[in-house]
Amino acid sequence: MSRPTLSTLTDDQLARVAIVLVRARNPANIGAVARAMHDFGFPSLRVVNEFPVPFEAAKSAVDASAVLASASSHSTLAEAIADCTLVVGTTAVGERELRHELLTLNEAAPRLRAELAQPGRRIALLFGSEKTGLSNDELSFCHFLLTIPMYQHEGLRHPSMNLGQAVAVCLWELVRPDTQSSGAPSFAASSRRVGSTPPDEQQPALNPDSPADSASLERLHSVLTEVLEATEYTRRHAANCDPAHIRRLIRRIGIDEIDAPVWMGIFRQILWKLGRGRE
Repeated sequence: MSRPTLSTLTDDQLARVAIVLVRARNPANIGAVARAMHDFGFPSLRVVNEFPVPFEAAKSAVDASAVLASASSHSTLAEAIADCTLVVGTTAVGERELRHELLTLNEAAPRLRAELAQPGRRIALLFGSEKTGLSNDELSFCHFLLTIPMYQHEGLRHPSMNLGQAVAVCLWELVRPDTQSSGAPSFAASSRRVGSTPPDEQQPALNPDSPADSASLERLHSVLTEVLEATEYTRRHAANCDPAHIRRLIRRIGIDEIDAPVWMGIFRQILWKLGRGRE
């Protein structure tokens, strides 16, 4: 009997999923993640840390050398996800108050696969440190969150997986054969502009607008913050101007790559009119 192979995602789609480890420093954890990525065919590993990442020490992980050799290190999360059109954070939830849509892994997987079905779309899956997970500021870069349901042991308040296990489970859910027809729309489609033509009514030659990547959204966040400061909105309504809150607001709008530069132009014109335009 021949050995079964995974074919849910193409090589191109596998390459458009970036596994992003935030504040990961333990070589054993990084190696375990790289091994899981190798086993399921995902080549893109990105590590965010202000300290040097111990890739050399992690290279002892069996079969992980190819993934680690191509892994990249970044000093900021914004830099690591700049080219991604959909950013999804992972969380064990616990007792924290979340301000994002939260899906279980099996609910999120069809949405992720639908996003990858669109040419050129790139996904970032964020994993925080085992001790603290992702911070609220790091979560603000996400479009939605996913969690892996676990057995609730008596006396254990916050069950969580170790980093390598969590990555492996998420990747398996992405590549495993789908036994049901999902028909789930991509995230960008779910936030389509009011008044636009529904997908089933569009002409075959037209493609849906591509969502703006994270770099474009972060530039919008920066210039919108300048506008809020210039108009003194931040002084009068400080409670509404937390950077993480503004970042989440921008992502909820669902701005596409065509509209992003238009909004940038509008905000810069406002700044110019207020006398704070950049040369």
